[in-house]
Amino acid sequence: MSLPTVQTLVDCADFSKTVQPYIPQLYALPTQILQNLTSLQGLKDLYLSTNPLIAAFSLSLFLAPVFLIAAEVNRNYSQVDRFWSLLPTIYNAHYVIWAHANGLPTERLDSMLAFSTIWSARLTYNYWRKGGYNIGSEDYRWEILRKHIPAPLFFVFDVLFISTAQSVLLFSVTMPSYILLITSNMTGTGLSTLDIVFSQGLVGAVLMAAIADQQQWNYQNAKQEYRKSAKVPEKYSQEELDRGFNTKGLWAYSRHPNFAAEQTGWVGLYLWSCYVTKTSYNWSGAGAVGYLILFQSSTWFTELVTAGKYPQYAEYQKKVGMFVPGLLSALSGGFDAEAAAKLEDEKKK
Repeated sequence: MSLPTVQTLVDCADFSKTVQPYIPQLYALPTQILQNLTSLQGLKDLYLSTNPLIAAFSLSLFLAPVFLIAAEVNRNYSQVDRFWSLLPTIYNAHYVIWAHANGLPTERLDSMLAFSTIWSARLTYNYWRKGGYNIGSEDYRWEILRKHIPAPLFFVFDVLFISTAQSVLLFSVTMPSYILLITSNMTGTGLSTLDIVFSQGLVGAVLMAAIADQQQWNYQNAKQEYRKSAKVPEKYSQEELDRGFNTKGLWAYSRHPNFAAEQTGWVGLYLWSCYVTKTSYNWSGAGAVGYLILFQSSTWFTELVTAGKYPQYAEYQKKVGMFVPGLLSALSGGFDAEAAAKLEDEKKK
């Protein structure tokens, strides 16, 4: 079995003991796959004898050129976007399947996979209902970037970031699951009380994101209905819809509560790996850090576009935190859009 033999829980989070010895498998794997391509049993044996982290990383590298070719052929750069909600759970399911196939304890991993599956269901559904899987659908931000970046440079950007870095990132956020696998194998124990707290907390983050998604969906549908019929739907005012962006519910406390909850889930998984290894930090946090950086930069760009479309958005930015609720908005019961609008009018007089 291609899993490290460790003596302590701290060792389970030691990169030099749990990852580095298996890096040579990464180089040998392509040749081994080709050699066993016509043998189902050979492929099964290869799967079971390959370190699960290396196998997952190999898949992320394999998918990168697939995404690149699909993007360049179709001139559509949302290829990774279509798999964003699926790949982390595929990697997490891989860890669980590998552990089951090798007869290892899986209670902790099964609990982790439950969170990951619910996360995928929520994000896939939301992406689908917004038309993300429609033929030709593409994130509007890629089109904006193409207008400002020369074609040769954008191709390099596609190779390095859109197709490769994002594919690897979707693998890397699941690296803590590998540590959960190792610790479960070492201790042979089931779920502790804190394990249950972590797993339920992760599910709670997904539910929070789903609530935020639905609030945004309701607002955007009401806005579209208002623009088509000139009639103000129930539960909304004309002023709210003319403003152009949602400031009610969770959106009164965070400008992107769905993104905040999204990041919380994967950071929570990393913290879970720290808890089970009795460490303050470990190497698997690189994925969570990368996820945070991506969301910071992409949300900054999104808000740059949004602020250009809606005059009141700048005031909203001043009063409400991007992800974490600001102290002022939290103490005052959330963002008061009407009060902010009146204040803006007074400034203009």
